[in-house]
Amino acid sequence: MPLDRRNFLKTSTLAAAAGGLAARHALGETPKEISEIRVGVIGLNGRGGSHLDGFGKNVVAICDCDLEVLSNRARRYDNVETFTDYRKLLERDDIHAVSIATPNHTHSLIGIMAALAGKDVYVEKPVSQTVWEGRQLANAAKKYNRIIQCGTQSRSSPSLKEAVAFVQGGNLGAIKYAIGTCFKPRGSIGKLTEPLKIPDSLDYNLWCGPAAMAPIYRPKLHYDWHWDFNTGSGDMGNQGIHQMDIARWFLGEKALSPKVLSIGGRLGYEDAGNTPNTQIVVHAYEKAPLFFETRGLRAYAGGRQMDRYRGSQIGVVVQCENGHVLVPSYTSAVAFDADGNKIKEWHGGGDHFKNFLQAVVSRDASSLNAEVTEGHLSSALCHTGNISHRLGEPVAYDEIADKFASDAMLSSSLDRMAGHLRANDVNIDGAVLTLGPTLAMDPQTERFTNSDPANGLLHREDRPEFAIPKIDV
Repeated sequence: MPLDRRNFLKTSTLAAAAGGLAARHALGETPKEISEIRVGVIGLNGRGGSHLDGFGKNVVAICDCDLEVLSNRARRYDNVETFTDYRKLLERDDIHAVSIATPNHTHSLIGIMAALAGKDVYVEKPVSQTVWEGRQLANAAKKYNRIIQCGTQSRSSPSLKEAVAFVQGGNLGAIKYAIGTCFKPRGSIGKLTEPLKIPDSLDYNLWCGPAAMAPIYRPKLHYDWHWDFNTGSGDMGNQGIHQMDIARWFLGEKALSPKVLSIGGRLGYEDAGNTPNTQIVVHAYEKAPLFFETRGLRAYAGGRQMDRYRGSQIGVVVQCENGHVLVPSYTSAVAFDADGNKIKEWHGGGDHFKNFLQAVVSRDASSLNAEVTEGHLSSALCHTGNISHRLGEPVAYDEIADKFASDAMLSSSLDRMAGHLRANDVNIDGAVLTLGPTLAMDPQTERFTNSDPANGLLHREDRPEFAIPKIDV
């Protein structure tokens, strides 16, 4: 296919033209059976291994801009083509779909390029690095009639679907609030005095993509990009997006929150990371608020255990008028009455990859369990929380506690966080915690109404070679 993808990304007009060609190309090649779908996997570290296993015999091509990673994965296969540049893979006419397990900052770009090339897309969470680019990916799915699934696999869990229906059916009364927790151990990533030498095996320009091609001061190139806002979004956007998505699912919210606030910081050590390891984010939905708590430190200094909130370590608690539901995993949920008695439980997960492949055959985007718009919204809730954090200022804990003393829910969350930090010997008497501004948003336009600096963080200036196009629908 003689298309220069980089040039197509220069303007939305050219992107739209490419999309029109792609749609016509794809219609004549729709597979009739799952076994006929030819998948290319882009990004082979971390979740990439799960994608290879999940798509199994459907995988015909693999791609990674780190030649060492690519070579190690290729040893497992006899009949797959290998690529170091995803743009070359996308030019292949005989590939129907791609799965994307690259670092977060390239998810939207590669997803949109794949849509322009007439491919369907399975993209890991979060689907974006910024709110704006996630919306462009969702728009691309609609405009170019592409099947795009977000990798929030909990959405394919029958047990969680039943639990959501149970709560939304009013069996425990109205929802009062939901609290997502990501209490996962995250130690220091270290800090170099000189920039990291990029290995010769890696195309660093391609790896950075839209992100700033900045020097790295962490010792580990791969994975620890999660803790740098240039390429990641902290643990709320890494692990926590699963729980953010589940909480929003229970609440039944189909838009961004009208108000958001962050309180927290990167505490307990100094390293090359700049994302919070301790954080409270409040999404003030009108019907019921969504709280999200992140903790990367142990339950106490020198300990091995992690904190839990009402049985939730990496999970969700949905409080209703007459009881609550605990979601402690991707595949189970338990309902309790107002006295704490267990009254119902659900178990069992589903096949998220198969759900995607079925939709590729049927061409029915509504059959997707995690259509990309859902992924965009949950990803964006993580981003808006982090925007509040990034615009915040260090404030003493007592001052923060006094400011929100009349808010019982937030006061309780703050008290738990303070106890956690003190148990880790973190002194919060001084200006240590970052108090972000309360940001007001218009959910329809997905823009803030009370902060120009916050709007400036909804979309960043991409590097020209990898600019993400605006997709109008």
